[in-house]
Amino acid sequence: MIICKVLGDVVSTVKNNRFKGKKILIVQPLNLEGAADGDAFLALDTVQAGVDDRVLVLKEGGSARIIFNDQEIPLQAVVVAVVDGIDLGKAKTVISDKR
Repeated sequence: MIICKVLGDVVSTVKNNRFKGKKILIVQPLNLEGAADGDAFLALDTVQAGVDDRVLVLKEGGSARIIFNDQEIPLQAVVVAVVDGIDLGKAKTVISDKR
């Protein structure tokens, strides 16, 4: 799993039938300090995440397809949680989204 920041979403009038009714997000991987760490990629949303949310992304196609109970969905990554904060034990909390 990867901690990411939601950059935006993809709007499409024509898409694979298995994506109908599902939101596709553009997500940016983050390191533990909250800085960008790698290339952005697309992930299917399951938690109603929005722009600037920090999220937990499962980036493994087989496991992601299990979430949707659809072995034919062309999917590699899925957003499974919105991250409210990270606590590294004795270290300070590095990411905290207080709402």
